[in-house]
Amino acid sequence: MITIVDYGLGNLGSIKNMLKYIDVKCEIQSCPESLQHAKKIILPGVGKFDAGISGINKKGLKEILNYKAIKEQVPILGICLGMQLITNGSEEGSLQGLGWIDANVKKFEAKNNLKVPHMGWNSIKPLNFNNLNKSFSDDYRFYFVHSYYVQVANQKNSMLKTFYGHEFDSGIASKNIYGVQFHPEKSHKFGMELLERFAKL
Repeated sequence: MITIVDYGLGNLGSIKNMLKYIDVKCEIQSCPESLQHAKKIILPGVGKFDAGISGINKKGLKEILNYKAIKEQVPILGICLGMQLITNGSEEGSLQGLGWIDANVKKFEAKNNLKVPHMGWNSIKPLNFNNLNKSFSDDYRFYFVHSYYVQVANQKNSMLKTFYGHEFDSGIASKNIYGVQFHPEKSHKFGMELLERFAKL
């Protein structure tokens, strides 16, 4: 069973539908008590960084999420904004992130004909192979929509790279915690494979 966290932002229905399509049991939960027995967690998100952190705080989810991530070390996958929220912070806002992975969120600069947001299909380069990305190759493509990108402090925490104007971390990992900047629920067979692998962790 995968628990999808509802903190007020994110395309929860699309993720739930994709998980059901690949025959993975899931539920959407929004209160701390409902996360007590979660065995795997997806932290989705679409929108602004501070709004995301504020949503987590207002629903009282920060303490239980920290407990699950750090103490119990259950597998957690952050998607899009959800990936950005597990870093230290973002240039988009002033609030502190969850800080589970030492990384910061930077803004794409619209120069040299680079369109922002980065929108559409793009390839990835896998590295530091783990149980989530171990079958990935350079011909895998995923669907992106974002104006801010993640930059890890230590390259050991980068599991996927993508080039858009410059190289950035499109997938990050540390022990039981994973994040992807793209939307696996919109990335057809490649996204299905990633979610299937997460379900088997």
